[in-house]
Amino acid sequence: MLFTFEERPSDSPFVERVWRAHSERPGSFLSVAMSHWEMVVTRQNGTTMLTVRGPETKATPLHCAAAGEWLGIRFALGTVMPQLPASRLVDGAVHLPDAGRRSFWLHRSAWQLPAFENADTFVDRLVRDGLLAREPIVQAALHERPNDRSVRTAQRHFRRTIGLTHSAVRQIERARYATTLLQQGLPILDVVDEAGYFDQPHLTRALKHFIGQTPAQILDRRRPQQLSLLYKTAPLR
Repeated sequence: MLFTFEERPSDSPFVERVWRAHSERPGSFLSVAMSHWEMVVTRQNGTTMLTVRGPETKATPLHCAAAGEWLGIRFALGTVMPQLPASRLVDGAVHLPDAGRRSFWLHRSAWQLPAFENADTFVDRLVRDGLLAREPIVQAALHERPNDRSVRTAQRHFRRTIGLTHSAVRQIERARYATTLLQQGLPILDVVDEAGYFDQPHLTRALKHFIGQTPAQILDRRRPQQLSLLYKTAPLR
């Protein structure tokens, strides 16, 4: 395997997951679609940088040019950075300016780079300084709770906040869920039923687009291709 991953949940309602990865060699991998945005600290070739990565709408083949270490804070849907909204980051990323070996510039202040162990404390500071916030209308839409806005207005607000439509988020999360089921060895037809696809061709089209592999390729352990971070999850209904 190119990468070794470790991940953990977070106590913060603003954070979906904290992860870290390590690689001892260069190599290629598939960056799979994700509906969340995240902050990633990269350490390679003696340099360190912090990147804000937006949602990804499709699988993308990437090449890791050197060994390195990565730390990621993946934010919960509905968490926003008002100064850098996720809608401007879809299928893209922004590198924040370096302020020293262990710090970076954000909103005219120098911030110490977070670590795997103190990521929640780092996020708490961002919240206290008004650099992170939560959008209640997004949470209402995700849980299908009624609100005082029209459906069309709520959908526009959802897309403006997340950068994706509610339907796109559901499709991405379902494909990721189906992939974890296949990786656990569940037969393809059982995955079709469990993840809520119409039939096997529907599953295959979705996974080729969002994951970059067919169900058969995911099940084939003889020629595994490294995927970016996946973990046990559940689809949005």
